[in-house]
Amino acid sequence: QVQLVESGGGLVQAGGSLRLSCTASGRANSANVLGWFRQPPGKEREFVAAITWSVGTTYYGDSVKGRFTISRDLAKNTVNLQMNSLKPEDTAVYYCAGTPALYSDHVMLADRYPFWGQGTQVSVSS
Repeated sequence: QVQLVESGGGLVQAGGSLRLSCTASGRANSANVLGWFRQPPGKEREFVAAITWSVGTTYYGDSVKGRFTISRDLAKNTVNLQMNSLKPEDTAVYYCAGTPALYSDHVMLADRYPFWGQGTQVSVSS
């Protein structure tokens, strides 16, 4: 199996930036698709972004497209999420998730990802 560990969360002012990282260990081929999901307080888990490890194809949720950028560092087995122009609505626990493979139109479905990190808190103040 693959283990996923998030880092980089914190408190930031609206309009600011933050970078999250997800480091994978173990069986790397168990997570060819790496995604970021977030869960605001009292709300459902929401798709943020995803990337394929092999090719680097990226996918974004509508609420973050144009502001967030997902990338991968092959040497470090790490997926990064650069978050710019942050809004209070971005406040949530952010989770890294992985899956061996899925249909491209299913990248936003949390139940397709068997591997999850512990989550990291992102708080954006107004």
